[in-house]
Amino acid sequence: MDLQIINIAADTKNDKKIKNFTHKSKYKNSLCGDQIEIRLIVKENKIFDIGYQSQACIYCQASASILSRLAMNKNLININKLINEVLKYFNRKNHFLSKETKKLENILNKKNHSRKNCILLPFKALKKALRANYE
Repeated sequence: MDLQIINIAADTKNDKKIKNFTHKSKYKNSLCGDQIEIRLIVKENKIFDIGYQSQACIYCQASASILSRLAMNKNLININKLINEVLKYFNRKNHFLSKETKKLENILNKKNHSRKNCILLPFKALKKALRANYE
């Protein structure tokens, strides 16, 4: 196991439950049983606050940790672009990361390809949450 992945997952600043959320989703990986719930407060088309709770492997936890930090105070259009870029990353042989997704290169690399479903779970959950509106 990569020590960097463990250190990233150890940053649990946004591993929290937000009560007055505007958007929420729960997503489960049917292959391994990992699950994550993401709750957001969206104001003026920006993610004002984000919290996640997971019962998942270290790869999923690391991915959720980085994603939650990247999403904070981001415009919804930009965060959707980021999510789509990451979802495409493992499916293309010569897909390069943009400047924004370079922060994810510790987990988004070909050596972790076998764990792609774990890594992508938080991104899929956030995408689902942004489609659901609880206002």
